Amino acid sequence: MYVLGINAYHADSSAAIFKDGIMVAATEEERFTRVKHWAGFPAEAVKFCLIEAGISLQELDYVAIGRDPKAKRMQKIKYLAKYPGSSLKAIGERIKNANKVSSMEDELHKIDPTVSKANLSKKIIQVEHHRSHLASAFFASPFEESALLSIDGSGDFSTTMIGIGRGNKIEILDSVDFPHSVGIFYTAITQLLGFPHYGDEYKVMGLAPYGEPKYVDKLRDIILFKDNGLFELNLKYITKNLLGIINYGDDHIPQVSHLPSAYMIEKLGPVRGKDEELSQYYIDLASSAQRLTEELVFHILNHLQKRTGIKNVSIAGGVAQNSVANGKITRNTGFSDVYIPSAGHDAGISMGAALYAYNHELNQPRTAPVYSAYTGSKFSNEEIEAYLKSRDIEYTRMEDAELYDYVSDKLINAGVVGFFSGRAEFGPRALGARSILADPRREDAKELLNSKIKRRESFRPFAPSILKEYVSEYFEVDEPVPFMEKVFPIKKEKHKVIPAVTHADGSGRLQTVDKEYSPRYYALIDAFRKKSGVPILLNTSFNENEPIVNSPEHALNCYLRTKMDVLVLENCVVETR
Repeated sequence: MYVLGINAYHADSSAAIFKDGIMVAATEEERFTRVKHWAGFPAEAVKFCLIEAGISLQELDYVAIGRDPKAKRMQKIKYLAKYPGSSLKAIGERIKNANKVSSMEDELHKIDPTVSKANLSKKIIQVEHHRSHLASAFFASPFEESALLSIDGSGDFSTTMIGIGRGNKIEILDSVDFPHSVGIFYTAITQLLGFPHYGDEYKVMGLAPYGEPKYVDKLRDIILFKDNGLFELNLKYITKNLLGIINYGDDHIPQVSHLPSAYMIEKLGPVRGKDEELSQYYIDLASSAQRLTEELVFHILNHLQKRTGIKNVSIAGGVAQNSVANGKITRNTGFSDVYIPSAGHDAGISMGAALYAYNHELNQPRTAPVYSAYTGSKFSNEEIEAYLKSRDIEYTRMEDAELYDYVSDKLINAGVVGFFSGRAEFGPRALGARSILADPRREDAKELLNSKIKRRESFRPFAPSILKEYVSEYFEVDEPVPFMEKVFPIKKEKHKVIPAVTHADGSGRLQTVDKEYSPRYYALIDAFRKKSGVPILLNTSFNENEPIVNSPEHALNCYLRTKMDVLVLENCVVETR
């Protein structure tokens, strides 16, 4: 049975395809369009999935769409009645977007006009946004039974959903409706700090350790914790025209409305200007917002754990990308085991919709848990060589052992290496398949990377990829983190050993590298370990203010326009400097 999952007309559009419950391929459309968070119909991602599965559109059994325009219809009507000031333009955009989701067969028909729309329409299953998130976490987890949490800005009029997963079924326990949203709170603070773009929230998380949470009590007036384990927003702090919080124009680029109200500005201060220096006040405000968000997540999870009595929890949604909060869950709640998928954000909706349809709706048995994020594009050495020759680029092809020896030497000698190997990752994190690598022991590694390639804010950290057998030697928590989804404290005696990946508060957003799932990346880190004594590499995404590279062309172009020292494309090494 083939099930195609789709996230369309929503930020981070994507597609994922499953054969008998096993994921064959999954990828974001932005990897093809080269536009971050692209939000149209993922035509190229769908085509890629079909090719990887070796089937035609006609051969699909089901198409699961991770949106349900009919969800919470009465609540939407009540909201419009309560807030009649919602702009007609915003309402029109919502209706237009819902109509696109409701007629997905039109877009699928464009991919293969030989398949009738009527035939395609019969195959479509619409899965509500947060149920898709829950499914992406639970059905991919190793847990037979698990408490469930989906938490984000909003989707299908919900912002938070809790439940229980048992076997191949999901039971919804409760939810929080729009506009009460921790995602909206965090985005409003993000904008107040002078970061206006969709997806800028991670900058606040990176900035937080440089400040002190002095203003948590002040911020408590914005988020009201409820006795039932959920919450409400004090809407005086948020702009009133919330219906159009995120808009998608003809270019399919998500645009976030201005969220801080005049009342928020009165209470917390003005929006920081584009070129205005980050004062200590704003840094402390970032620290306070992060701390309060963590407290809210723990508040929800502690109530959920007591309500269910279950020790496992599966989490997804945009707020599940807050790796700092994730790393503290087992130390601040009753849960002992946490699973978060590689694409916990909205790209994972495609994966979750397909899994929900297959397991919950179609009552099919669950398959093996997902510990590999490598579901994207892949290119052979022969394809890469042909491309390099077409561009008149000199290269050297090496056998594996020679390659790892050569690249580890380059890293030890202050080299910055673009590493393109195997299938691309599904999700926002580069995990050694589309990564830029450096020596974590170098005090100046962050400056080297930012001057040569990344050109990003100095307060944003770089991540350590560590061989999983050595986690307990370097971190205070020994836990597998395959998708770089958790931040843990680094042991104090190791701060000076790996300064390039030790954040201001002594933590690191680690990725544990498993030989079974990442054999080539594991072998490279191990080669570096044998020479340096350190089983870690600094890892950041292979890009330069763009989506992560998806093809040899993207990788070569990034290499040529930056000051990267070495480019590795599978076994082909390019070194033009």
